[in-house]
Amino acid sequence: MIKTAIILTSESSYPLAETIKKELTDSQIYTKASIKGTEHICSINDCVKDIFEKTESFVFIGAMGICVRSIAPYIKDKHNDPAVVNIDSTGKYVISVLSGHVGGANELTTRIAHIIGGEAIITTQSDNTNLWALDILGQKYDWITETNAANLNYPLTSFVNKRPTALLLDIYDEGTQYLERTAPEHVKVFYKYEDIDLYNYELLIAVTPYLYPDASIQIIYYHPQVLHLGIGCRKDCDPKGIAELIDMELKGLNIAKASIKDISSIDLKKDEPLLKKLQAHFNSIPVNIYSADELRDIEVPNPSEKVQQVTSVFGVSESTAIKSGNGGPLILEKHKGVLSHGNDFTFALALDAEVVRQGHIEIVGAGPGDPDLVSVKGRQFLETADLILYAGSLVPIELTYCAKEGAVVRSSASMDLEEQFTTMKEFYDKGKLVVRLHTGDPCIYGAIQEQMAYFDQYDMSYHITPGISSFQAAAAALRSQFTIPEKVQTIILTRGEGRTAMPEKEKLNLLARSQSTMCIFLSATVVEDVQKDLLEHYPPTTPVAACYKLTWKDERIYRGELKDLAKIVKDNNLTLTTMIVVGDAIDNRKGLSKLYSHQFKHLFRK
Repeated sequence: MIKTAIILTSESSYPLAETIKKELTDSQIYTKASIKGTEHICSINDCVKDIFEKTESFVFIGAMGICVRSIAPYIKDKHNDPAVVNIDSTGKYVISVLSGHVGGANELTTRIAHIIGGEAIITTQSDNTNLWALDILGQKYDWITETNAANLNYPLTSFVNKRPTALLLDIYDEGTQYLERTAPEHVKVFYKYEDIDLYNYELLIAVTPYLYPDASIQIIYYHPQVLHLGIGCRKDCDPKGIAELIDMELKGLNIAKASIKDISSIDLKKDEPLLKKLQAHFNSIPVNIYSADELRDIEVPNPSEKVQQVTSVFGVSESTAIKSGNGGPLILEKHKGVLSHGNDFTFALALDAEVVRQGHIEIVGAGPGDPDLVSVKGRQFLETADLILYAGSLVPIELTYCAKEGAVVRSSASMDLEEQFTTMKEFYDKGKLVVRLHTGDPCIYGAIQEQMAYFDQYDMSYHITPGISSFQAAAAALRSQFTIPEKVQTIILTRGEGRTAMPEKEKLNLLARSQSTMCIFLSATVVEDVQKDLLEHYPPTTPVAACYKLTWKDERIYRGELKDLAKIVKDNNLTLTTMIVVGDAIDNRKGLSKLYSHQFKHLFRK
């Protein structure tokens, strides 16, 4: 399969084609003229005819008419056609011609426009109205797309025409977070099907492992693979008819077959023909096999003494489904099936714990202070949080101004650990999203360890979104690279000893032996001791910088030499939020790395 074919209509476009090829490294250039370096020489019509069905994307450089006439005889439909992009010979306009969404022509158009500095011309309505591209949304998040309409284009048309739309988010994952965050004005979000008054909507978009056959409106289903099928059976079970029986049961319970991610059983059953039959029936999904030791501690709602005597566990189908679902809940408890003598079996279904819509705590790094320096992902969490608990003494309140309507925003400055946890748990237990907003990067002097101990104790869902640390902001503000080729290759992040004792082996005077670049946190109040310890090994003239409120509106930076560090801090009344940087890397401009040397060869530069 050819990744990208760049087709020229004139020799004058060859430099433009070369520029594109340098960035799209899997591309090949086709031209009708013999040009030095050209891989393929052929007429445009012959070229397109020979490779149209063997190429993922075409980039024509020349007149649009030539492009259209060349591809017209071979076009089938958007699900099979390659992406086609046309660029005028000057490189001014880059136009998505064919298979904009499914084939990826729109994305390729944007990328090429960035490569050559041209203008991307995209005509699909959803892109030009900032609406979701529903025809490729499932592909983006590994969801299976289905519809109850005769043709997917019907509900797609309703959506792009901004007809009233209900969005049902049965599960919680990266994709549903995106949809929730970016929902257009004509879309209302729901989390339970029974809360939707269908008479008020013309379209239902449902991200769900379920089916809703009673709905009287158009539905676009996105079925995430989040269900785990556990199987138990007697020895040498006859598989005949069992897959069809499971299908019938799933249909009766309005469970989407497409959402089944894997099949699971115990190692005693690993060679049963039934497992292979079911694997083939469910589109070759994986089969997970577990030992009795892995399953023994899993509690099941329908234990069986008889099964325990044979397998050492109290239920094979339920325990293996729960195991594969990472401890998620059973949406279908053990179901017994007997079609004829010799093929009795059981099956159960578990929902993956990672997608269960429940409370969640996201520990977000706020960055050094400037609200624009919080990460994109961190800001997205702030925009969707139900509770923002921010470190008010260290984090500017401006970072919380993006909170959604109805969100609760509170400062933790006056709270002790227990009060912080109680506040977060109150929202968590209601299934809400909590953002715990810490200064800089929360993993560096963020005091999150004791909070996570509570989260672990109560088996709560949480995650950390990193942030830019103040030591990185210091490097940027000082316009300094904190490493010097062949001279300084180590950066030490540490603090002076104050009310929190330092481990004996991490005393500043010991760390100073390396004369590395040292970034010292939380130490303005003990600056005399810091200076004394550092002078044991750093020369008195070593460059230093005292950086106050980095990236804040009232940022101040004072440079000097180590022998004057304490005076600099005291004379300028620097206390909290002061980063002290020590080392020859400050303002250094000497020394060359080998990275960009013409003699230094690597994967991308031969």
